[in-house]
Amino acid sequence: MSQYNVAIVGATGLVGESLISLLEEREFPSSSLIPIASERSRNRHVRFKGENIGIQVLNDFDFTGVDFAFFSAGASVSEQFAPVAAKAGAIVIDNTSQFRYQENIPLVIPEVNPDALINFSSTNIIANPNCSTIQMLVALQPIHKITKIKKINVSTYQSISGAGRTTLNIFDQQLLSDEYPNTDDPMLFAHNVIPQIGEFDDNGHTLEEMKLVWETQKIFNDLDIKVNATAVRVPVRFGHAEAVSIQTEQPIAVNEINHLLKSSPGIKVLPENESYPLPIIHGEGTDDVFVGRIRKDLTMENGINLWIVADNIRKGAALNSIQIAELLIKSYI
Repeated sequence: MSQYNVAIVGATGLVGESLISLLEEREFPSSSLIPIASERSRNRHVRFKGENIGIQVLNDFDFTGVDFAFFSAGASVSEQFAPVAAKAGAIVIDNTSQFRYQENIPLVIPEVNPDALINFSSTNIIANPNCSTIQMLVALQPIHKITKIKKINVSTYQSISGAGRTTLNIFDQQLLSDEYPNTDDPMLFAHNVIPQIGEFDDNGHTLEEMKLVWETQKIFNDLDIKVNATAVRVPVRFGHAEAVSIQTEQPIAVNEINHLLKSSPGIKVLPENESYPLPIIHGEGTDDVFVGRIRKDLTMENGINLWIVADNIRKGAALNSIQIAELLIKSYI
């Protein structure tokens, strides 16, 4: 099997650390790992396959000879450096929002739309979807293949880690602070739920909510599918949960949905009325998308409700990126 030189931009972040761990766990065919970060991380090291590897500083780095470059250091970093890496010959798999909505950039969930990778080489950049989109569409794709989904209503309950390491550290400090809450603090994460993730758009929806709209339509290749989302930050360290209600064109029985999902890759269905996915159990250190509470929607014809949980750092980011690279190796390069 061929071996590949792998670079990780943002190697010291939560997703970067997960990428490094998963590359080793999954025995990705890497001949070398190059961890890259900002000047702040100069002289730091990461551990990979029993070795300490020094961090390279992004501003000084030459991507020549890199086969895969995983970017997870923010949209502005990807905007500046991902095209540089792609021009040098690296296949860029970008975990930010920078390229997701560009028509010529594939937006890929391997279990859902692997064929979108066919023309990746026109730009050498592939976009990884938003964490909430990934887990929702992995769970909905088997249904969508059987009977087209017309409408999706989703409320997300997103963990603090989705906002990054700095915010997670603030949350941990708030949990222990005798002075919390301070009403002058704009970030009241502990013991609180916040119905805003991202800036507000002119239509009253937040950016996080609109990501679910735009990305679902692009990945399902269906601009007619209606998506209505409410995104909420909740006081949970890891694991995103979603309450999803769908309407399909044709009726589909709950037991058929259970069978479909149980037989689909990357999904685990918890027994009906016995248990259900929980972020604290199923949303940290896990690779599958967990589904439960599957039932008929009582408010509309052909309606189904589902409860979906996944690890937002692994399947919602790092794992999906690596699965894209694995699919490229298997089928496209």
